Amino acid sequence: MDRIHLCSNLKEIRKMKSIVRASLLLVLLAALSWAADDMVSAVHGTVTKVDSTTKTVVVKTKDGTEHTIKFVDKTTVHGVKAAGHDTAMGAKDSFHGIKEGSEVVAHYTAKGAEKTAVEVDDVGKDGIKSVDGTVTHIDRAGKTIAVKTADGTEETFKLSGRAADDAGKDIGKGTEKTAHVTVYYTEDAGKKTAHFFEKL
Repeated sequence: MDRIHLCSNLKEIRKMKSIVRASLLLVLLAALSWAADDMVSAVHGTVTKVDSTTKTVVVKTKDGTEHTIKFVDKTTVHGVKAAGHDTAMGAKDSFHGIKEGSEVVAHYTAKGAEKTAVEVDDVGKDGIKSVDGTVTHIDRAGKTIAVKTADGTEETFKLSGRAADDAGKDIGKGTEKTAHVTVYYTEDAGKKTAHFFEKL
């Protein structure tokens, strides 16, 4: 009788362990899915359509791919002109300066097929600046990147949080001094901040 009772208890314990393991696995999968949804990606291209009613823009890349990206209240825009000054503006003003034909770098999160803009950088004459060169040094702890341009000049940029993450993903350790990149940056009081870079 005691053996039957003991066996029954062992079966219950094993069953409970299986339920706990399954529950932990579901929690882990949900956390990974949430983290993937919040991962920020970037796309560089030309705005082919602006729809202020739906607060979306269509960005077409060099390879012809079109990305529809939605603006929200937290979306910021760098490099647009407002009252003669460069500003980082919220979504209520986000279409000022972003128009069809604008060259932009759009940073976004994706949930399913919907892409939501976190930051949009207006590139070009009136927008953020760009420079091509070879990476000579990355200081991930200090969040800086040094780039040597074609004329031999070395420029150092402070990395924005997003650009620092990109440096970790796009330029692996050991390849820092061979990577050819275009750096997209803003300049304020002589300090240059890199918002995005792409490998050439």
